[in-house]
Formats: sequence, structure tokens, C-alpha cells
Amino acid sequence: MKGLILSGGYGTRLRPITYSQQKQLIPVANKPILFYAIEDVIEAGVKEIGIIVGPNKEQVIETVKSENWDVDAGAEIEFIYQGEPKGLAHTILVAEDFLDDEFVMYLGDNILREGIVEHAKKFKGNNYDASIMLTEVENPQQFGVADINEDGTIKRLVEKPKVPPGNLALVGIYFFKPVILEACKHIKPSWRNELEITDAIQWLIDNGYEVGWTKVQGWWKDTGKPEDILEANRLILDDIKTKNEGTAESSKIIGRAIIEKGVEIKNSIVKGPSLIGCDCMIRNSYIGPYTSIGKECIIEDTEIEDSIVMEKSEIIGGGRIIESLIGKEVKIKRKSDLPNGRKLIVGDHSEIVG
Repeated sequence: MKGLILSGGYGTRLRPITYSQQKQLIPVANKPILFYAIEDVIEAGVKEIGIIVGPNKEQVIETVKSENWDVDAGAEIEFIYQGEPKGLAHTILVAEDFLDDEFVMYLGDNILREGIVEHAKKFKGNNYDASIMLTEVENPQQFGVADINEDGTIKRLVEKPKVPPGNLALVGIYFFKPVILEACKHIKPSWRNELEITDAIQWLIDNGYEVGWTKVQGWWKDTGKPEDILEANRLILDDIKTKNEGTAESSKIIGRAIIEKGVEIKNSIVKGPSLIGCDCMIRNSYIGPYTSIGKECIIEDTEIEDSIVMEKSEIIGGGRIIESLIGKEVKIKRKSDLPNGRKLIVGDHSEIVG
């Protein structure tokens, strides 16, 4: 089995962060979202991976190549340029030369707690032409939804239905045999002028191909919006185990926290679950639960909780910051008293002076 991971698109719902970085590279628990997808695919035994790249292709390529996937995991990765995003089914057509075998297609902004190993086994074991992953949701109107027959087979797929036939939504991970290429060539663009993967799968169903499904048991997050990224950060931090490789002076570390090498904590409280990346300086501050701080950050005279701070950022006199997403190399400095309890979404290289 091969792997096709999608890391294109513009990420408009995540601006201003995505003005300067690809959405799949935004860190959750200090790891790019894209890396969770790569790790899941490798864990399922995939050794040949194609990554679809688009507007920020150089950034994606550089970040992925910063890890030794070929040495550490025995995986070969190649990059496939899509250009203008024209739908998920279009990415399959773009990657046609690469897809000469059955494959898993994984949207690179998805995070799945349980991985895909068992789902891949069921796809192979049942000899399906395609298999989709479904999960129960409270708001099926916002997703693609599967209408399931009484015998458990898939009747149809409905995209964001006003009156949902059920609450089983499509997760952004699919298993296909090469016949999906034929399906993608037969469908027409939707009202969004995109080739929809749901239409391609429906073509398989309508033409007598075997399309199965499996149900996700653990949590799944599509990190398309800031609140989704923060929720994914909470879910991952919930599973961490304590590790302290830094130094603490006149400080308290409460609960489960990962504190990496080179971190200096002075006159501060760190309350887990939380994660502080290497070579950070924390002074006279409170790092609250569900906070991830990237490497080489400085946090001083600040309370921060339930937030993500990306690498090389400085927050000095920031007051109380909650539920915030702060980009790379951001500088937030307070010169006068400001109201407490701020929520921020700050793009890379920004400077906020109060």
C-alpha cells in the first residue's frame, strides 16, 4: 500500500496564521499537524508516500525533509505539486503516475488518536475497492454524511445535508484501489467548481464496486479553524507523561508536564498538562494547563493558559492570555496596564505593544 497525504490549499479559515505558513505545518503539542498524518501512515506499514503540495510548497518540503523519515522509519517521500486546489478528487488525478497500487489518502490537517492500522487491515482483509472511515458527530449538517442501509452497506454519501440521514460523518482518511482514478475521471465539478471525493466514491457505489466503511472509536479532529487546533492540542496533551529536562528555580511544576532541554524556569508556576519546548526562558509567569510553548520562547510576567505559542516568540508583561494561537517570532510587550483575559490569534513575525 502507498500513501497520499494532502498538504495543499490556502487555509483561509486560519488566517492570519496561514498568511505566512501552510496550515498543515501549524504545531499541535509542538509537532506540525502534518507529521501526525505521516506517522500514522508509516505505522500502517506504508513505505512509499506522496505528499500533495500547493501554494507554500517550499515550506512544506523543507519542514518534511528536516526529519529523517527514510532513515528512522524506512519511508520514501516524494512531493507532488497540485497548483490551484480543485478538490480532493483532483489531487488523485494529479498523483496518477504515483498511484499504481492501492493506497490510503490522508488529509494532512486531520489528527486521529487511534491511528489507521486497524482500518487498513480491514480494508485489505475484506478486499474492498474503497473504504471510508466514519465517526459519530453531533452536528452532521457540517460534514459529509454516510447514509447506511439496514444491512450495513453504504447507500449514498451526502455532503452537508440540511436533513441528515444519520450522524455518521466522513473522516478525512480514505482507502482506495486504483479504480478510484476511473471514478475521478468520470465525475464533474461541483457547484464549488471542485472535483469532490464524495462524488467519486458515490460513482463507485453506483457502478457496483465494493465500498466498505469502518468506525473511528477514539477522538478525531479536523483542524480547520483556530478552535479546532486548540482542542486538538488539549486532546494530545491529555495523554502526555511527565518529563523534565530543564531547570527550575523558586518555581513549582504541578501535574503532568514535558519540559525539554535548555528550559529555564524562574519564580514561576507550570501547571500541566503542558509542554515547554527546548531553550525557553520562563520568568515570573504562570503557564497554565493545555498550553504548548515552542522552542526558544521567552515568557515573562505573563499568565497564559489553554494556548499555543510557536517558536521564538516573546511575551513580556502580557497579562492574562487564554485560548490563543500565537505564531512564530511574535513579540508581545506591555508598556501600560491592559484589561486581563485576552484571546489572541497572532500571525508570524507580528509585534504587539500595549
